[in-house]
Amino acid sequence: MAHKVFISYKKEDLQFKNQLVSLFNQNKVDVIDKSLNDIIPSDNLDYVMQVLRRDYLSDSTVTIFLIGEHSSEREGNDFQGRPHQAFIKKELQATLFDRENNSRSGLLGVVLPNMYDKVYQGTSICSTCGGTHNIVAIDDSTVIKEFSANYYIKPHNKCAYTEDDRYAVLVKWDEFYSSPEVFIDQAFDKRKEPVANRVTVYPK
Repeated sequence: MAHKVFISYKKEDLQFKNQLVSLFNQNKVDVIDKSLNDIIPSDNLDYVMQVLRRDYLSDSTVTIFLIGEHSSEREGNDFQGRPHQAFIKKELQATLFDRENNSRSGLLGVVLPNMYDKVYQGTSICSTCGGTHNIVAIDDSTVIKEFSANYYIKPHNKCAYTEDDRYAVLVKWDEFYSSPEVFIDQAFDKRKEPVANRVTVYPK
């Protein structure tokens, strides 16, 4: 199925964003090639989300979030006191926002090569089930809360998360670059799965 994708990224990762645009053009994946650069002057969150969907995400169905060294919640503020992550946070909030005539998009996190070791930290033996679980560090040190809250959705009472427990999809850059349609489809399909009812748009 053909999808229109939106890429959310930090300016430091522009080269990866450009590689994806080129790849998508070759594979006839429709991409919205722009990003939020100015704060929308309103305290009405519904209005802000509607403007973002209309003017930036348009009729996109999947947002690709590039996870690089500058994509974490802990990036701090800029010289004007604004959160460094203000723009990508709004882009992901607009992705997750779901209202009439403004349906939610799928959310796909692509881990860039310089973040592999920080995100993928091996395996551990579970003290509950005795099985082996992957250690995937998706938290404030690696991503913004809009992604982590929808990757590790709470409350959660199992010893490990499965794909059914996550709305956000996660993949390494190399795997995504070789088969982008597979992961875009996976993120798109999440919109109709039960876990979509547990999405958090504005995590604390």
